[in-house]
Amino acid sequence: MKTIITATGNTEDALFDLRYGRAKYFCIYDKETNSSKFIKNEHADAQGGAGTKAAEQTVELGVKQVISGDFGPKAKEILEKFNIQMVVLNDDTSSIKDIINKIK
Repeated sequence: MKTIITATGNTEDALFDLRYGRAKYFCIYDKETNSSKFIKNEHADAQGGAGTKAAEQTVELGVKQVISGDFGPKAKEILEKFNIQMVVLNDDTSSIKDIINKIK
């Protein structure tokens, strides 16, 4: 199962980003292969609709779970429609590595 973890940077040492649509990077962690890769969130600086565009990208990536600090109403609607689990974490002091270790 693939999980997106919102990140401030593109390494496992980067801090967790509380924002979903405006996160700078998405860490895509694959539990089956215990591997992760980072992709830049191309919609982070969009004038509007960043959450919606991030949710659409999440669906396209085949992700089944997203860990972030907050989800806007439009993003929630899309993620719920495609049965993508949303996990809210309010800890902006954890690194991506810390979060991966917790969900293994």
